[in-house]
Amino acid sequence: MRAQSELEIRILDMIEPEAKAMGIDIVRVRLMGARTPVLQIMAEKADGTMDVEDCARFSRRISPVLEAEDPIAGEYSLEVSSPGIDRPLTRKGDFAKWSGHEVKVELGVPTPEGRKRFHGWIAGETDGVVDLKLKDGGDARVAVGDMVKAHLVLTDMLIQDARARGQAPAGEIDDEEIADALGADFDDVEVDDEDPGDEETDEEFDADAEPSAADKRE
Repeated sequence: MRAQSELEIRILDMIEPEAKAMGIDIVRVRLMGARTPVLQIMAEKADGTMDVEDCARFSRRISPVLEAEDPIAGEYSLEVSSPGIDRPLTRKGDFAKWSGHEVKVELGVPTPEGRKRFHGWIAGETDGVVDLKLKDGGDARVAVGDMVKAHLVLTDMLIQDARARGQAPAGEIDDEEIADALGADFDDVEVDDEDPGDEETDEEFDADAEPSAADKRE
């Protein structure tokens, strides 16, 4: 899930050695938009932190690599950010770190029951298989490798936990600090063409949580 398209995987392979040299883990690589593509790279240090200066340093480190390899035709914007509080979960082990927290998960292929979306709480993770307690009742076991999207849901409990880990501001969090904590502080923000459908409301997600005719296999 860190990278999905062949181009994103290629970019990840290009920049990962630079990240490792800096002690940084790449959480996700996404190329979004059409007119002027936006290359969004989420990254964090081993302790889960990644401030604006860290993002700027990493951006400067990988920019020459991207310029030399030139993987994206034409102009594009580069965004480097922290994962934020309601972070995407993209790797084996990510779910275990946030056990007990609310999460939304989407699969690439429906389960035999025809379900692609799950909304609930992380009950645990073993060898890349995640146990979920679902909001609509019941349990689910989902392999990280079968997921195309997964992210934590912003709650007071999550903010408190992130604060305890040093990944969120202490004290009351105002709107600007929330934006920063959610990963809005990019090193280079020039977004003029976002990927439609990349974000959705809770209502839209939950409305599709139950199997639909379109999701069910013949």
